[in-house]
Amino acid sequence: MGTLFWLAVLGMMLLMEVATLGLTTVWFAGGACVTLLLSLFISNPYAEWAVFLIVSVLSLFALRPLFIDKFNAKREKTNLDHLIGQTARVTMTIDNFHSKGSVNLKGQDWSARNAVSDELIEEGSKVVVRKISGVKLMVEPVVKPVAKESEE
Repeated sequence: MGTLFWLAVLGMMLLMEVATLGLTTVWFAGGACVTLLLSLFISNPYAEWAVFLIVSVLSLFALRPLFIDKFNAKREKTNLDHLIGQTARVTMTIDNFHSKGSVNLKGQDWSARNAVSDELIEEGSKVVVRKISGVKLMVEPVVKPVAKESEE
C-alpha cells in the first residue's frame, strides 16, 4: 500500500470528521494513523489493512461511547423537548377526525391532536403533552384519580 496512501486516508477521515462532527470517522483516522506508522516499517498490504480495520473498529466501539457523553454533555435540550410531560389547557376542542384543536401551554397557543385515541377532548380540559409531531402537540387527557368510597 504505502505511506502516502495511508496519509491520504488519514487526511480524508479527518476532513470527513470536521465536516460531520459525528464522532465516527475520527476513529478511522486513528486507525489510518497507526497504519501509517506501521507502513514505515513493513510493506505488507494485508497486514496494513488488518491493522487499520482492527484499530478503527475497536476504537469506534470501545472509545466512542466514552467520548460521546463528554461531547454531548454541554448540549442542552431544545425548548420543545421541555414541553413533553407538561400540562396544558384545551382552548379549542381537539378533534382528530376534523384535524382541529388547540391548547394553551405556558401562555402560547399550539395546535394539538389526541395522541392516544380519536376521541374528542373538550375545551377547558387538562391534557399532558406526550410528544411533538411537526408543529402539533400530541396530547392525552389528564385522568383524575377516582376517589375511593369509604368502606363500612
